[in-house]
Amino acid sequence: LKPFWLKLRRSPKLAIDTPSHSTMAIFQAIRAARIVPASASAFRLLSTPSLAAAAPTQGVTQRKTALAGLEPLGKRNAGVSVLGCAIAMVAVGGCAQGIGQLFAALVVGMARNPSMKEDLFTYTLIGMGFLEFLAIVVILIAGLLLYSE
Repeated sequence: LKPFWLKLRRSPKLAIDTPSHSTMAIFQAIRAARIVPASASAFRLLSTPSLAAAAPTQGVTQRKTALAGLEPLGKRNAGVSVLGCAIAMVAVGGCAQGIGQLFAALVVGMARNPSMKEDLFTYTLIGMGFLEFLAIVVILIAGLLLYSE
């Protein structure tokens, strides 16, 4: 014995099985009446914003007032902030290239005049400090761009 919804009749015009008109009428009536099991209706109450907003609890209203200033102002364009962060991070590569050129110049300078080794190394460390500061500032700005709205 087959259930009623499995009793399909063969459509003469189509080569596929179609449900009978009575089966479709029953499905349409169920859909129109929105007959669902009791457990499903409990989940629907929690998931539907219009039904959940009908009876707000005290804790929810306190939480909303506590987080009033932290709500996003509009649509967050995450791709734009990632793109801005990536463009800012290009400068870190420039800092790395600058450090490489700085030490290359140190080696060339020490090869030309070995007696100035201590002075050249001091100037190299000062220049490297400036470049590292620039790299840290660029990383901070990139993080600011990444997590900004």
